[in-house]
Amino acid sequence: MGVMSGPYIIRGSVSLPEAELLWRFSRSSGPGGQHVNTSDSQVELRFDLARTEALPPVWKERALERLASRLVGGVIAVRASEHRSQWRNRETAAVRLAALLAEATAPPPRPRRATKIPRGINERRLREKKQRAETKRGRSGRDW
Repeated sequence: MGVMSGPYIIRGSVSLPEAELLWRFSRSSGPGGQHVNTSDSQVELRFDLARTEALPPVWKERALERLASRLVGGVIAVRASEHRSQWRNRETAAVRLAALLAEATAPPPRPRRATKIPRGINERRLREKKQRAETKRGRSGRDW
């Protein structure tokens, strides 16, 4: 099939360390002929987030906090079984894990700065609101 495509970049120069990835294979449900009953094409990729040295400490802290609900003993697990070939499922799982870690280690968004609404805009809004109320009031046929 070929060699697995290189290091999976998380962000910048940080990538998933091959040595720290634990792979597990099992029979997959889903498409396939008779062969599917004998081949272990489902992939489970586990990564020990709590003990890794590959991530900068700040990122690691952030990831542990954000992925807390998905961690089992500090380990994050990703499953892939959509493809019939184990190799493609491996690729999918690794890419998924890298994406998950990229999202979990991203810096928090900048806090929103409150700004004052310009007076003209506010006045226009109130004017349009009054106009709309008039239109609606004109629809009710009460003063005949």
